Amino acid sequence: MKKLLSLCLAMLLFSSTALAEQASPESIKALMIKTGAGNMATQMMGQMVPALKQMAPNAPDAFWGKIMAEVDSNEVIDMTVPIYQKYLSQEDINALNEFYNSPAGQKMIQVQPKIMRESITVGQQWGQQVAKKVMAEYEAQR
Repeated sequence: MKKLLSLCLAMLLFSSTALAEQASPESIKALMIKTGAGNMATQMMGQMVPALKQMAPNAPDAFWGKIMAEVDSNEVIDMTVPIYQKYLSQEDINALNEFYNSPAGQKMIQVQPKIMRESITVGQQWGQQVAKKVMAEYEAQR
């Protein structure tokens, strides 16, 4: 009886997980555009250009302008949609879109880049402190 009950529970859990509705590409794209994730491609390309310019130092500025003009953030969005679909259901995407439409969500969109920037700085400082501590301990053991 316990085995039958366990089997029924396992089947119920599996079926409810399998029946979760896959998020639509349109709702995911709306979320990505709303949160600024679509601008990532343009930002990444802007960060890559200086390194690319070193590889092609004789390329005129007009060339780089043309390259930047051809960057299509929709390509990155389209490539990312399946990743969102892999981890988030339609219900999840709907809830996220609803949140980002709220005043708190709008504020989060505005301050998220600042939070990330400052968090990276804090993380780097923490990493340096840890590295110093590790090296001091290592030197003490020598």
